[in-house]
Amino acid sequence: MSESPNSTLAPVADSSRIDVMDILRGVALVGIVFMNIEWFGRSATELPSFNESLTGLDLAIGWFIRAFVEGKFYKLFALLFGMGFAVMLLRAREAGRPFGAWFVRRMLVLLAIGLAHNILLWDGDILHDYAFAGLVFLGWIYLFQVKRLSRFNTPAAFLKIGIAWLLLPIVVLTLLGMKLGMQTDDAEFREQWQYELDVAAEVNRRLDEPAPDVVAEPDEDWETAADRDNLDIEERKEREIEYWVNMERQWDREAETEVAVMSGNSYLAAVQYRIEKLPNDARKTVLFTLFMLLPIFLVGYWFVASGVLRDHRKHRRLFRSLAVPGLVLGTVVTVAGLLLLQHPVAETSELLWAMGFWLFYLGQLLLAAGYLGAVVLLVERPLGYGVLNKLAPFGRMALTNYIMQTVILVLLFHGYAGGLYGEVSRTEQMLVVVAILAFQILLSTWWLKRFRFGPLEWLWRSATYLSWQPLRLNSPH
Repeated sequence: MSESPNSTLAPVADSSRIDVMDILRGVALVGIVFMNIEWFGRSATELPSFNESLTGLDLAIGWFIRAFVEGKFYKLFALLFGMGFAVMLLRAREAGRPFGAWFVRRMLVLLAIGLAHNILLWDGDILHDYAFAGLVFLGWIYLFQVKRLSRFNTPAAFLKIGIAWLLLPIVVLTLLGMKLGMQTDDAEFREQWQYELDVAAEVNRRLDEPAPDVVAEPDEDWETAADRDNLDIEERKEREIEYWVNMERQWDREAETEVAVMSGNSYLAAVQYRIEKLPNDARKTVLFTLFMLLPIFLVGYWFVASGVLRDHRKHRRLFRSLAVPGLVLGTVVTVAGLLLLQHPVAETSELLWAMGFWLFYLGQLLLAAGYLGAVVLLVERPLGYGVLNKLAPFGRMALTNYIMQTVILVLLFHGYAGGLYGEVSRTEQMLVVVAILAFQILLSTWWLKRFRFGPLEWLWRSATYLSWQPLRLNSPH
């Protein structure tokens, strides 16, 4: 990367923007708030599992959100992050301007914003994940400029690596399943199933008993213990029962603590709670970057660096091949995965749970691709563009709107504010989201008719460029 110290970067001019990216960013943000609102009614410990207490319309909405929203829109947003990276890098290369140090500052500022958001408002923040992953992605770009790897330093190579990386868990689980099927006969399956039933029954029996005042920590090494297969059946069963009893009680304790803090009247207690969770969140960020964000960034990079997104009208066949199979096959696979995951037997059978997870993960990738293809195809039609373009200002102010959504939800739900934590049904939550989105879409349109950037986007840019950027549209450049 050429880095001339005598030239500087500047924010993207309106004429240089790729309009469909702003629309896609707005669509992604719509999906994200529909998902995030559940954090304000249930503990994070419970969120990975379906809320089995739902009935009627609430049940239908819960199912719809999990099938068509959960895990899809943050992937679309990550794809857009990779696209934005490519836009900035290519503009810098074309102008012979510096990029590396500037981008590091940009990510460090985003990291600071994300951590402040995480600590002061809500521990579901994803901005610090994107910032960390962005720094890793910059390192990736520099790494592939090394002579030995330079032949892979192409958009097409990045696309192949990214797709292979995303599909690796699916391939590994498939091969493990094939191996298990070929090496295990019917009698062994029945024996294993009976073992799992016995363990589950005893775990449930012990959980029904009053918990001791001091709950033992689960043996974190049990699931990978080298000696577990050397134990006799009764010893192994007892250790596994103890592990799951302690694990379930730990989850219950964590959920109770979170609910008490978030529904309580002390803001400082909530901040302290989120600070204590930071070390565990940091470990999750590293894993999230390596196994999800970085490969999606690579795919997003390809969409811009290859010219496909800017000239999307010339690539209708590609986006059609994403939209139709992605939406149809993604729906079938996702629903199949959820039926398995939410079946009571999946709580007992690790094999059935793994199969459901495999399908649900694949469905997330397919539906995210389907949403991308569908939006691009709709944008090419006058009616579709007229409707979806209303989301462009909302998408251009994505950082401001993302943080604003949290502020509104905190003020409504947390105990030290509105106090509605856990009191609002899923149906009512959807009405809250619609009201928030309507307000933000109107506000974003009004704001960008008068200002160049959203408030937080302006602060982000000013901190990145180390100088105050002009904000009003009539102010001098």
